Amino acid sequence: MNNSEGSLSAADSVIILSDSSSKKNVGVIVGVSIGAFISVVLAGILFVLYRKRRRLDYQKQSKTRIPLSMGSKYSNNGYRIPFLALQEATNNFDESWVIGIGGFGKVYKGVLSDGTKVAVKKGNPQSQQGLAEFQTEIEMLSQFRHRHLVSLIGYCDEKNEMILVYEYMENGTLKSHLYGSGLPSMSWKERLEICIGAARGLHYLHTGYTKVIIHRDVKSANILLDENLIAKVADFGLSKTGPEIDQTHVSTAVKGSFGYLDPEYFWRQQLTEKSDVYSFGVVLFEVLCARSVLDSSLSEEMLYLAEWAMKWQKRGQLDQIIDTTLVGKIRPDSLKKFGEIAEKCLADSGVDRPSMGDVLWNLEYALQLQERVIDGDPKENKSNLIGELSPQVNNSGDSNTSNSAVPV
Repeated sequence: MNNSEGSLSAADSVIILSDSSSKKNVGVIVGVSIGAFISVVLAGILFVLYRKRRRLDYQKQSKTRIPLSMGSKYSNNGYRIPFLALQEATNNFDESWVIGIGGFGKVYKGVLSDGTKVAVKKGNPQSQQGLAEFQTEIEMLSQFRHRHLVSLIGYCDEKNEMILVYEYMENGTLKSHLYGSGLPSMSWKERLEICIGAARGLHYLHTGYTKVIIHRDVKSANILLDENLIAKVADFGLSKTGPEIDQTHVSTAVKGSFGYLDPEYFWRQQLTEKSDVYSFGVVLFEVLCARSVLDSSLSEEMLYLAEWAMKWQKRGQLDQIIDTTLVGKIRPDSLKKFGEIAEKCLADSGVDRPSMGDVLWNLEYALQLQERVIDGDPKENKSNLIGELSPQVNNSGDSNTSNSAVPV
């Protein structure tokens, strides 16, 4: 009996332990279930918040994306080109493929998969100014095309990149052909034709669209040359639409390059298309003299090309400061007309400057004068050239640095 009672007691004890264990198990299960439920709810909430954040980020990012109107073999969404395609095109942005460096970033030579040569401008993703220029460039070049404006092939904004892809210009910048690069000197006819091409591009910007487009950074480094030396205006990152019909100017912060800046725009922050005309006038003297627009290595009198050249132009002695490689190769009447155009472009007041249409017409006339053949007078055709009439020209300058180093 004792054993039986003991056995019964043991059995009772076992039953009691089983009930306690069962209750604990139920508690654990309930606790785990509640925890899992809470975790699922929290995960769901976090997922919803994540999706909402992603959607907001995408909407914010999409505001900086400007879809282009024309199709591309690289994307169904306009000109947007995959980042991988540009990595392949530039050999993973190989530094040895860099062909230029500017305020926006580096420019790489590239070859797309179809063999098309391109110039790939890669901006700094952290630059707010770069973002504004990136957006402006796409917006501007997606709205118009012209033989004398560099064409935008595409762009890439993946991974916060700011990459612009342009047609490749085989002969680089006009500036590189004037001084500092060691390239062969261009003839006067070639220079005139390049100026005419650039003038056509700017004239189109000012008159060929529904609104005036002001380039705002006209300079020799932004005039590019293709394999046939056809000039095309480039770099529209600072461009701005002009004033409305009832306005005389656009009030805006000064942007551009020193040496080319319109003084009226610089001092008053009043921008018009005549600011481009002023900058182009500086380019004209740069083309004629083959020297930098701002050269601290020269004397104070010669520091600023525009001021220095204007003094000689007003004296009627512009032939004294021409690029020495042009001595004996420019007709006096062609040079006279060219100097008059440049002088008018550099008028102090914008209202006194010609339109780009007027500049274009006069440049074409200067080219006609240079090519003019005087019937029945071969001696006149051969000898009446600038240089032979100008013995005081300094003909010892280095054509790759400053060919016209004649002090005032």
